[in-house]
Amino acid sequence: MTLSRREGVDIRPTLLRVLTDLYVQASAHSADEERQFVELTSRLIDEVDDATRAAVRARLAIYPATPARIMDKLGLRRAGPEQPMPAAAPIPAPALPAKIPTEAELRMAASLAMRPNDAAEISDMFFAASAKERAQILHNLQETPLKAAARIPAARAARAIHILEMAAFAEDLDNFTLELGEALILPTRIAADVVNDPGGEPLACAMRALDVSSAAFQRILMFLNPEAGSSVNYVYRLSRLYDRLSERSALVMLAAWRGSTMAVARAKYRSSLYDDERHRVRTTSSQTRPVVQPGSAPGIRNQKSGS
Repeated sequence: MTLSRREGVDIRPTLLRVLTDLYVQASAHSADEERQFVELTSRLIDEVDDATRAAVRARLAIYPATPARIMDKLGLRRAGPEQPMPAAAPIPAPALPAKIPTEAELRMAASLAMRPNDAAEISDMFFAASAKERAQILHNLQETPLKAAARIPAARAARAIHILEMAAFAEDLDNFTLELGEALILPTRIAADVVNDPGGEPLACAMRALDVSSAAFQRILMFLNPEAGSSVNYVYRLSRLYDRLSERSALVMLAAWRGSTMAVARAKYRSSLYDDERHRVRTTSSQTRPVVQPGSAPGIRNQKSGS
């Protein structure tokens, strides 16, 4: 009924499937029920697509109480004593017992977002690696089942690329870092590490995540840091890496950078939210009560008044 109220939606395939599912749920039907089913489905079978008709045909082919008129319409033949129903082929037994996956395998196969600690470990390992090791890490990230970050919207990426090129031409590292952090949704600290890294591989990942062209990336390399950009080996090495760098590897590394900030925040506030409060309660409860409470000391006798 909900589908029928939507303009342009053909409900006949859904209606035929639902009628068939409801009909085969009962082992037997009355004459009225069979007549109604035949009248409805006979019209719908001629009006639905081939995929729906094939699905209904497969469902009714194994149902013993399918009406003869519907069987004829679908081209089915009822098995009789002289024509027994063909038996299905036996299911072969597995040759080897199924291996129980380990917890690590289950986590990797789940293709879920990285945990903050895992993300921080990947980020730290990448920044601490050599140029050759970084290239290997990026190559391995292409095949890993770790969930990558979502693509940056095309309009936002185009605007960011224009601003980043302008900032690179002006050798304005501060505005370049600010725009990169806003475009990739990275904190200032991580964005600064990406821009100021002497190797240049993090910057290549950031530019690939924004889908910067190879020519624009080379211009950014040469103008953003003139001292490094004047090195032919530096520009040539990163240009080759950029041409081979996949978008997925860059987006997985972007997800690691984002997740690493959560690990830092959790480590910063864990003690104040949990351990310190627990120790504070223990320390307070372990204090000994004074033997004499304030205000309960016996009054000093006054020799003059006798009180």
